[in-house]
Amino acid sequence: MTLMRLGIQIPSFTFPGGKATLGQDLAAIARTADDAGFSAIAVMDHFFQIGPVGPPEMEMLEAYTTLGFLAGHTSRAQLLTLVTGVIYREPGLLAKTLSTLDVLSGGRAVLGIGAAWNEQEARGLGFRFPPVAERFERLEETLQICRLMFDGQDTSYDGKHFTLERTLNVPSPISALPIMIGGGGEKKTLRLVAQYAQLCNLFPGPDLAHKLEVLRGHCEAVGRPYDDIEKTVYYTFDTAKSSAETVDELGALKDLGFGLALGGVRDVHTLAPLETIGAEVLPQL
Repeated sequence: MTLMRLGIQIPSFTFPGGKATLGQDLAAIARTADDAGFSAIAVMDHFFQIGPVGPPEMEMLEAYTTLGFLAGHTSRAQLLTLVTGVIYREPGLLAKTLSTLDVLSGGRAVLGIGAAWNEQEARGLGFRFPPVAERFERLEETLQICRLMFDGQDTSYDGKHFTLERTLNVPSPISALPIMIGGGGEKKTLRLVAQYAQLCNLFPGPDLAHKLEVLRGHCEAVGRPYDDIEKTVYYTFDTAKSSAETVDELGALKDLGFGLALGGVRDVHTLAPLETIGAEVLPQL
């Protein structure tokens, strides 16, 4: 039987105790998810809260500092962003950050990355926000640079947007650090998945099966086995639903070929939903 993994994303850091207890709240969430059997723990890579969650003034933590903190409170789950905007960090720094997280967490880091979309926060904090075509060019070069540095290749890189005299990265990741590209753009994003990624991440919708077929076509075009790529899907765990409903929905996604469902958990700060999913949902997947 093909198994399905589950992961949580923590999209909001607005908890009843406020910032005074935010660290201990996050630690408890991570430990509970890890113990319950969740395979991955993710945070958004944003600096302002995003519209679907709440106003920009809501609490938002820097992603990689947070993942480093969560690494110290977990032992099994993979750690990733869903996903890093390519414009926020120079690729050499990004590769070094992920490599450090991987080594200190015992090989549990995943690079989640995308072309970036939040112009409001970029302009708010002074990040240059190039046109979409340039962002995708930067994304492809960043993927190439990260792969070089993750693989421990000490060389130079001369691209259109980035020039590195030496891709020295010691220590390199413990093992092959996987890359997950987020987004379902059929011409650019899914082509980059086929060329560079070990995982893709799609949002749910009626076109999911079509997106997977597009990805399959890109894999055939570059000569890569489609099954080499783990398909992941964003899924919000709603505690208002019964465990049976959740299992049915996840089972349908598994039947489409998704190996990881990853998303927010309603009322996660109470911890009980994580325990329920671990006890009643995960064993059936």
